[in-house]
Amino acid sequence: MLLRINPDNQDDRKIRIVADCLRNGGIIIIPTDTIYGIACDLTKQKAIEKIIKIKGESSKKEKTLSLICNDLSSLSEYTRPISTSIYRVMKRALPGAYTFILNANNNVPKYFQSKRNTVGIRVPDNNIVRWVVETLGNPIVSTSVKDDDEVLEYTTDPELIYEKYGDLVDIVIDGGYGDNTPSTIIDCTNEEPELIREGKGNIDIF
Repeated sequence: MLLRINPDNQDDRKIRIVADCLRNGGIIIIPTDTIYGIACDLTKQKAIEKIIKIKGESSKKEKTLSLICNDLSSLSEYTRPISTSIYRVMKRALPGAYTFILNANNNVPKYFQSKRNTVGIRVPDNNIVRWVVETLGNPIVSTSVKDDDEVLEYTTDPELIYEKYGDLVDIVIDGGYGDNTPSTIIDCTNEEPELIREGKGNIDIF
């Protein structure tokens, strides 16, 4: 299904359709403030494993998955305690085009965590994805939609994404053209934040 949602006009009916799909173990492709992402409910292990297969990753230990939250209010449910200084950086940056790597706690399923027991946290500056997460009631797992083109790393046109992935996922959300620059990744597992990848997010925040 290709489902068009206006990011400036919340359509509760369509948002519920997406949230119900996720609750039932479905897989969606959803816009963020950076790249369109393949996503599912954090609590659905089979759906996560299916996303990894779609991405063609050889091992779940090599996955590049992030946890997308609606805001920072539920942060402590999935991460170990963070310092006040790190929290302030995140508060300034989010919602925004950043992925913060934090130490995961036991609420994050083991099959989702990295080898270092860390988790990437995102709160995108995009209404559609945050509406979906809020309606679902828990975070979603997401990974960027890659392009097979040697020149274009990411696909930005949702209709082209649907042509490629429509038979592999349950819903492709058309929220307009996506970006082709990934998020800035900041490792906050130690006391001092460390820039891992400079992307769309301004690195002057820390």
